[in-house]
Amino acid sequence: MGRGSPANLTTIDPVRPRDDPARDVTVLTRLAALKTMSVNQLKAEWMKLFGTSAPNNSRLFLELRLAYRIQELAYGGLSRDTVRLLNAIADELESGSQRKSKLRQSRMPMAGTRLVREWNGVEHTVTVLRDGFEWQGRTYKSLSAIARAIAGTRWNGWRFFGLREMKRGER
Repeated sequence: MGRGSPANLTTIDPVRPRDDPARDVTVLTRLAALKTMSVNQLKAEWMKLFGTSAPNNSRLFLELRLAYRIQELAYGGLSRDTVRLLNAIADELESGSQRKSKLRQSRMPMAGTRLVREWNGVEHTVTVLRDGFEWQGRTYKSLSAIARAIAGTRWNGWRFFGLREMKRGER
């Protein structure tokens, strides 16, 4: 992937659903229509939306990718921040095979991963950093510290966010 915006990542700040109810109805109608289309019709839709032949005949793949593309065109693509984050992750992975293997062996999710936990009706999102975690604009060294701040009591951070240690042979 390398530095800079890859050609296939749109960097327009997205418009949010519910900003324009008429557009939302159009998008929902188009998404529902995908379920009624034959594979040949889905492939024709692919040609219209992507300008190339469909890469395979998998109905599920075509439906999912077309649904994403319809929403991407209506609401915009990835935000600039998301593209920057994806480029940083790609650069990290391209920096050497030794680093790649360390990432795979660790129980730590890859930098940029977002952990979401609902607690007492409030959704909390934590972003994994290279050397810690970010929650509500602050950096923490451990998930347990964030879990304690959210719950007001001691928690194992890995358990609180639904992560667990891998057992031998699960990689």
